[in-house]
Amino acid sequence: MSNDFPTMELKLPKIKPGVIKTVIVLVVVIVILFGSVYQIRPEEMGVILRFGKFVRTTDPGLHFKLPFGIETLTKVPVQRQLKLEFGFRTEKPGIRTEYRSTAETIKEAIMLTGDLNVAVVEWIVQYKIKDPYKYLFKIRDATSTFHYMNEAVVRKIVGDNSVDEVITIGRARIAMEAKEELQELCDLYEIGIEVNQLILQDVNPPDQVKPAFNEVNEALQEKEKKINEAWAEYNKEIPKATGEANQMIMAAEGYAMERVNNAKGDADRFISIYKEYARAPLVTRKRLFLEAINDILPNIERKIILDEKQKNVIPLLNLGEEVKK
Repeated sequence: MSNDFPTMELKLPKIKPGVIKTVIVLVVVIVILFGSVYQIRPEEMGVILRFGKFVRTTDPGLHFKLPFGIETLTKVPVQRQLKLEFGFRTEKPGIRTEYRSTAETIKEAIMLTGDLNVAVVEWIVQYKIKDPYKYLFKIRDATSTFHYMNEAVVRKIVGDNSVDEVITIGRARIAMEAKEELQELCDLYEIGIEVNQLILQDVNPPDQVKPAFNEVNEALQEKEKKINEAWAEYNKEIPKATGEANQMIMAAEGYAMERVNNAKGDADRFISIYKEYARAPLVTRKRLFLEAINDILPNIERKIILDEKQKNVIPLLNLGEEVKK
């Protein structure tokens, strides 16, 4: 049986060898550029490895490296504020942040204080990577190591303090001591991390003993309140009593000085009068008599005057009424 349909031949256009070479060269250039050019963002720093060996770090901007895996790039966020949470985990950040607790977080938070009490301590550490080389190559898994360092340091500091200091009066001091000791430990192990802040987020006794602890805490607060009120009353009354005592002493000293001066004046006056009397007894005696009468008569309401010149008659003058008129 013969085929009556006409046969059709598909003819492809011939590609010149020069065009193929050009395309290959362009593909190779694109691959090289794609594997060589990289960009570092402002908050990052680039770490370049050549065949797995550290060769250099690069600052933010556009840079080049050897392609085809000869040089590899690792970006480290050196300017970004990083955070670790202990005793809890943030489930959903926002206006109403949601937290969650697990068996692991509860294990992190339960600690023994210096007076053999149990406290549940939750804290946050904020840090930055200050040395990318040390962070990547000086120690394996720096983030996990830093996590364990936090637990060790905080447990040590809490174990050196009483439960009252940990929960109430010593929280700020404990957080500062833990931050300083954690930074010293990071520098010792050359982990390349700078600790910016350590905050004791929430410190409470375990739920089983919380009611009893709250009662003890309220009693301590009442005690402190009474002590402060007593000191306030003391500071009010003692200066007042001291001032009154000083005032009485000064008044007594002034009175004593006045009496002494008056006595000295009377003595000097008596001596001067005696000297005058020794010189002229009659004149002095009469002057003293007149001075005495001058002092006495104004204080007498009814006055009687005797005239020595009258004989057998004593004239009585009612000078009191005259004085009243």
